[in-house]
Amino acid sequence: MKYTKPALSFEQQAKLLISRGLNADQTFLASRLKDVNYYRLSAYWHSFRQKGTETLQTDTSFAVVWDRYVFDRQLRLLIMDAIERVEVSVKTRLANIIALQYGPFGHLNQENLPGIPGDQHGFLLDKINREMSHSKEPFIAHYLSKYSSEKQLPIWMAVEIMDFGAMLTLFRATDQYTKRHIATEYGLRAGVLESWLLTLNYVRNLCAHHGRMWNRTLPVAPLIPDQRNTIEFHVPVEIPTNNTFTVLTILVYLLIRVAPQSGWQHRLRALWMNKHPQIPIRIMGFPENWTACPIWKTEKATHPRTS
Repeated sequence: MKYTKPALSFEQQAKLLISRGLNADQTFLASRLKDVNYYRLSAYWHSFRQKGTETLQTDTSFAVVWDRYVFDRQLRLLIMDAIERVEVSVKTRLANIIALQYGPFGHLNQENLPGIPGDQHGFLLDKINREMSHSKEPFIAHYLSKYSSEKQLPIWMAVEIMDFGAMLTLFRATDQYTKRHIATEYGLRAGVLESWLLTLNYVRNLCAHHGRMWNRTLPVAPLIPDQRNTIEFHVPVEIPTNNTFTVLTILVYLLIRVAPQSGWQHRLRALWMNKHPQIPIRIMGFPENWTACPIWKTEKATHPRTS
């Protein structure tokens, strides 16, 4: 089938949407479409479409569509803030245990990283070296000028120029002792933490590229701890494995341990309760009794700080 849809001006796009039932001022709508692509916004009116058609439900308001778009953008910023805190925490622990076990340059020896094939180990080191050569960080310049005979960074510097994906590769490459040691710091089994990092890497990339998050179904589903070890994921609320509520619950759990002073959960709640109260959070996967979940019932949520 050949694609035959014609290109439309912003004014024509606005007129088309209004003809399909969107309640909006045409001039104002066209101005919004100049700044936000039609197909980006279409994700936020999609749920208002009449089944099997392009026609929107009666009284579908552009103000509601725009509110969902703005909410999603602000939600992504909050999620990125949380993932950054988790990333820094894992990197710190990872660098410390590798250095204590194998020395400052222990990551250079592939035998110390049994979970990664030789070619992937070489790729990881090449990536670190590329980041080092392009870095404008003062600590890199200082190190290279002071230790001119060194061609590689010690692990505690290397992690600071790794992206999340490289950090994840390094974590997965370590031995089971290292994984278990780090996971225990967060009250998790190694396999659960690894699956969470895989999910957060996907979510981070999605948010970094401005992808829709608020009603996302996850293709990279994290493991949920079994009830014997971590009952708060099961009673009285069963945490699912594939939606936005899952990601937010994981981040709340981790930030209680990583940055309890951040007030992140408070800011998250305020985003929809105060700034966007019309957002139907059930579409994000929130069950009716979500406030009964022990993970979401924390003192820090009531007495936040915002550092």
